[in-house]
Amino acid sequence: MKMHTTSLTVRFNEVDSYNVAWHGHYIAWMEVGRNDLAMQFGLDAQQLTEEGYLGPVVGLEVKYLHPACFKDQITVCTNLRPCDAAVLVFYNEIRSSDGRTLATGRTTHALTDLQGVLQLRTPPVIAERILRMTEWLDRL
Repeated sequence: MKMHTTSLTVRFNEVDSYNVAWHGHYIAWMEVGRNDLAMQFGLDAQQLTEEGYLGPVVGLEVKYLHPACFKDQITVCTNLRPCDAAVLVFYNEIRSSDGRTLATGRTTHALTDLQGVLQLRTPPVIAERILRMTEWLDRL
């Protein structure tokens, strides 16, 4: 499966006195990439809520490989892999302008109703949107 890309520039407020991006910003960049992709298919947080569901983060993994620095042009590559459980699992790679992988990560979002009741099956409206997204990613 291919990956959707989102381009960003490392801002001054995202680096420390060593000119290296603080590790927490990688998670925020993953969120930007995830929302950029999810929004196109009706799966961002607001769109899920409008359908009567929430997708809270229940798992987060990041592996840091190389630092990003002030003014670096980075690309957040994102995809979603279908899962049998009622979860959304997004995978990310953060790459430098020369293609070097700076970090990899994954977020897992459980699907609940608006009262927080865990869904045992992916709701049909969400499953259809996941299918459209994965078919689109396969065509990239």
